[in-house]
Amino acid sequence: MAWAHWGCCLWLVLLCAPAWSRSNAVNLQRTDVRNCSTNPPFLPVTAVNTTARITALRQQLQAQNLSAYIIPDTDAHMSEYIGRQDARRAWITGFTGTAGTAVVTMGKAALWTDSRYWTQAERQMDCNWDLHKEGNTIVSWLLNEIPAGGRVGFDPFLFSIDSWKSYDSALQGSDRQLMSIPVNLVDLAWGSERPPVPSQPIYALQEAFIGSTWQEKVADIRNQMRTHSKAPTAVLLSALDETAWLFNLRSSDIPYNPFFYSYTLLTDTSIRLFANSSRFSPETLQYLNSSCTGPMCVQLEDYNQVRDRVQAYAQGDVKIWIGTSYTTYGLYEVIPKEKLVEDTYSPVMVTKAVKNSKEQALLKATHVRDAVAVIRYLVWLEKNVPQGTVDEFSGAEFVEKLRGEENFFSGSSFETISASGLNAALAHYSPSEEVHRKLSTDEMYLLDSGGQYWDGTTDITRTVHWGTPSAFQKEAYTRVLMGNIDLSRLIFPASTSGRVVEAFARKALWDVGLNYGHGTGHGIGNFLCVHEWPVGFQSSNIAMAKGMFTSIEPGYYQDGEFGIRIEDVALVVEAQTKYPGTYLTFEVVSLVPYDRNLIDVSLLSPEHVGPELQRRQLWEEFQWLQQHTEPLSARAPHTSSTPHFGLPTPGHEIEEPTGGFPLVKPVTGGKAVGSPQNLLPQKRANGTALTIL
Repeated sequence: MAWAHWGCCLWLVLLCAPAWSRSNAVNLQRTDVRNCSTNPPFLPVTAVNTTARITALRQQLQAQNLSAYIIPDTDAHMSEYIGRQDARRAWITGFTGTAGTAVVTMGKAALWTDSRYWTQAERQMDCNWDLHKEGNTIVSWLLNEIPAGGRVGFDPFLFSIDSWKSYDSALQGSDRQLMSIPVNLVDLAWGSERPPVPSQPIYALQEAFIGSTWQEKVADIRNQMRTHSKAPTAVLLSALDETAWLFNLRSSDIPYNPFFYSYTLLTDTSIRLFANSSRFSPETLQYLNSSCTGPMCVQLEDYNQVRDRVQAYAQGDVKIWIGTSYTTYGLYEVIPKEKLVEDTYSPVMVTKAVKNSKEQALLKATHVRDAVAVIRYLVWLEKNVPQGTVDEFSGAEFVEKLRGEENFFSGSSFETISASGLNAALAHYSPSEEVHRKLSTDEMYLLDSGGQYWDGTTDITRTVHWGTPSAFQKEAYTRVLMGNIDLSRLIFPASTSGRVVEAFARKALWDVGLNYGHGTGHGIGNFLCVHEWPVGFQSSNIAMAKGMFTSIEPGYYQDGEFGIRIEDVALVVEAQTKYPGTYLTFEVVSLVPYDRNLIDVSLLSPEHVGPELQRRQLWEEFQWLQQHTEPLSARAPHTSSTPHFGLPTPGHEIEEPTGGFPLVKPVTGGKAVGSPQNLLPQKRANGTALTIL
């Protein structure tokens, strides 16, 4: 998908935007943004009055003898999406973008965010706030704004270990002190208006939807502890998906993610689950063996007691294994450093990245049902967009409605990106009931959406055009598609890092001087994170392994005009090679065809979605599917004439497997870009193929 701030995996907040779209300086004559240079200042109706909020926070600073207070945009678990009660930065500033950090001193208030959100910040913030765009870091600003001897406060539960280290080292020797304040000062200022902590039931998944029992998972993690060279006696789990996965438990505390606020301290002889015990039914308590105290009994403890309990445990002859990417400084600071076993990711985070055979089957089945919903939506769009009756927001609502008609649906996996024309070039665009555009046959339309189902999580992006795309749009789309195909068909050695092969998704674009400014893919879970860390194609991801699922999603964005992204989810599988060796490749499990109006190729495998549409007697959708996946040879004469834009890149062939559904794959020896008329039949040992000359 297009990336929120990747807290679930703490990834995309820093890597996407500036290269994606460039925001110009705000036009102060506009009426939709603030103008703080006039007297009185001009504020749009969307601006939030924060005077009372800042005053209340400054009273807390005074009480703590602080010169400044840092307010990040995350929660105590480094989550990608955060609950309403954790939206502290949004409350104090009025700015609701997903990325940004605020700092309040006794005399000033400032926000730092990237170019994706500059206009949004100018619309939502009042003139109490300075917006910092480029060049002035938070630390340099603090050094200028607070005097020597000043104290800079922060909530240690909202700082990752790396964030704390970066601030602490930058302030070293400056005669300014970084102060850990475990009680959040924004919460105190927010008071009774702060939304309550969620109280929905925490429930166990049915056996049909899990790959292993929680007892099997606990035994596996304990075995990893025993065989570890540093012999840890405990594993501390801080990310919400870690505890949810370990115990096969789910709830709805976080938007788009089926998690609940929790920590786990798993030792070699005990299991402590920190959560609100009132949310567990008697059946769930029995499921967890919570009435006993043995090594396979889950002892429930209060969520807010985790810091004290970890600190007490750390006083013994122990070693605590943590994943530094998700453990906050609030827990890190109470564990003596000599008693820490530190890895970037916890053993649970790494273990759940590889799906067993049942989990793979579940996730594949999820994508079949999800494809039915998306195909139904595309058919509906094809009929209704020409009538002028569909806008971005109504479209987003309708695709969610269609997903809701599928078995085991449990909500969207992220906020749907339904973007027409120039909006598709915006990194984080999602329509609202108040702000949206009509869908038109004259413009491209990008849909990036996904669902949460009891058996899996989905994420798929398709870009379509119902009219006559320009030659450049077709070429850009084709090169994005070729990048998707190049990577998904790649064969590479086992244990290769995704970062090593990521360039294959970009080569077709690079060949002509095009690129995209975001990541190429991310892991995906079984009714867990839509952005499941640590799988993906970035330098901080772990090596690819058989059984992992990842998205593959190259794109291209023409600022102010259009955006293209083609995203599929693929399973890492073992490749069959001519010579001995362990090699891997990808098996695409997304089953929605690409737009033939933009390029006449498709990766759709017919044996899954076609029968499902027929079984449900969705004859119109089945006919549409056949039309959009028929072989190119059924439409194009076998000639070799003038090449033009919008075609497969050199070195690709269109293979016709049983059923006639074309598959595009790289071949060797291709040279020039050709048109569909340049496709010539070539007999091969494994069947007929159409080769791009």
